[in-house]
Amino acid sequence: MEKAFSSQEASSTASAEKKVALFGQAANHAADYLAIERSSPVHPGAELHEELARLDDLSLDRPMSPSELLDLLADLGRRTAVRSTGGRYFGFVTGGTEPAALAASVLAQAWDQNAAMSTMSPLAHRIDAQVARWLVELLGLPAGATAVLCSGASVANWNAVTVARDHLLRLDGWDVDRSGLMGAPPITVVTSAEAHLSVDKAVRLAGLGTDRIVRAPVDGAGAIDPARLPHIQPPVLVIAQCGNVNTGHSDPVGQIDKVLRTRGLRDRSWIHVDGAFGLWAAVSPRYRDQVVGVDRADSWATDGHKWPNSPYDCGVLIVADPAPLESTMAIDAAYARIPGVGEAGGSAVRREPMQLGPQMSQRARSVPLLATFATLGRDGMAALVDRCCWLAHHMARRLAEGGAELLAPVVLNQALVAFGDDSVTDAVIAGVQGGGEAWFGTTTWRARRAMRISVSDVATTLDDADRAVDAVLATWSAVGADR
Repeated sequence: MEKAFSSQEASSTASAEKKVALFGQAANHAADYLAIERSSPVHPGAELHEELARLDDLSLDRPMSPSELLDLLADLGRRTAVRSTGGRYFGFVTGGTEPAALAASVLAQAWDQNAAMSTMSPLAHRIDAQVARWLVELLGLPAGATAVLCSGASVANWNAVTVARDHLLRLDGWDVDRSGLMGAPPITVVTSAEAHLSVDKAVRLAGLGTDRIVRAPVDGAGAIDPARLPHIQPPVLVIAQCGNVNTGHSDPVGQIDKVLRTRGLRDRSWIHVDGAFGLWAAVSPRYRDQVVGVDRADSWATDGHKWPNSPYDCGVLIVADPAPLESTMAIDAAYARIPGVGEAGGSAVRREPMQLGPQMSQRARSVPLLATFATLGRDGMAALVDRCCWLAHHMARRLAEGGAELLAPVVLNQALVAFGDDSVTDAVIAGVQGGGEAWFGTTTWRARRAMRISVSDVATTLDDADRAVDAVLATWSAVGADR
């Protein structure tokens, strides 16, 4: 028996040494990737599928060494990874990686802490609480609000709709926990005609059904027109938007709140804000007028992996009053009870992430955000937003001067551009995407095909922006010559 234990200890020591060696190997490969990230094509070329087919050679019956696997993955990443963090990726609303956040995420992966409960990781719990306070403070939300991290704004929207549903039905005397949704009083959902697709998904997943959605009319830039807010019967859930994914414009949350109060609906309503990226305008003195009145909502969803440039994945849900959130999300199990909480003489409330969201086990998403906030500070976060917005304005202005058509005023970091008819616009976008110099997304806006420009990467410089615009204008010229 003693010999067996001795053998086990030797094996454990070797395993620890192997882990350190593999971590070092992976770190070296990662550093090599970062060294060529900015000079590489933004999107993989024609060899993409041939390269990825190398994964088909892997077999469960022929295991390979961890070192060999890391070498394979590193080579695949070098050849096929999208350089979305290299400064010239303008598709979707994709943030890059703030250097301190990226480095901190490596530490967090090595720690591999479960952030579900304070007893499972006091370190992750303390960082989570700090980041939650800073999120509320940076975004200018009510001091008593509670922030909780999740995988993304889509999940945050779903969580918020579920919490709002339970709260509104509770006001009508209906207990969803006990009675479910069958026979529950109907809830009217008001959203923008320009709402993000994740909003409809959240409504579906919360069991309310898209037939309950009333589309509010919007202005020429895609923001809700509060003067034309539909007349609806309570209870009502209003889902506003900060940062239209096409135009960057935001719904006037303060005015929406005022309309609901004027109509006597506010006591039986809930205002949720889908602010995946646009909510971050609040950190900038220059741009916070775009989200004025947003603090009057009941809940907010945003992303840390967009404008704060935290590595994936990192979403945030914030609620003004934590009681409805805890009522919907909290669970009780003997093994998960916190000593002293709820007991005579014990603290009444202690922040526990697993009691504030649907998942129990969860990684320490707060670590990279802590690194970003602590190293950039309030002024640095404002500067990040300001720089992205300035670059978006600069790119839009240069394209307009080159003859392109701007389809909406540029107010934040988003711009919509067309190059004539739809076929030409699509050809320009496809040409730029295939060229590897930059990458832009496509969209349809008011029945027009358009190039969508999103400047969200901390790594983007003026040179990056100009190189991308030059590539677009050159491609447009070539497309015109071909026709």
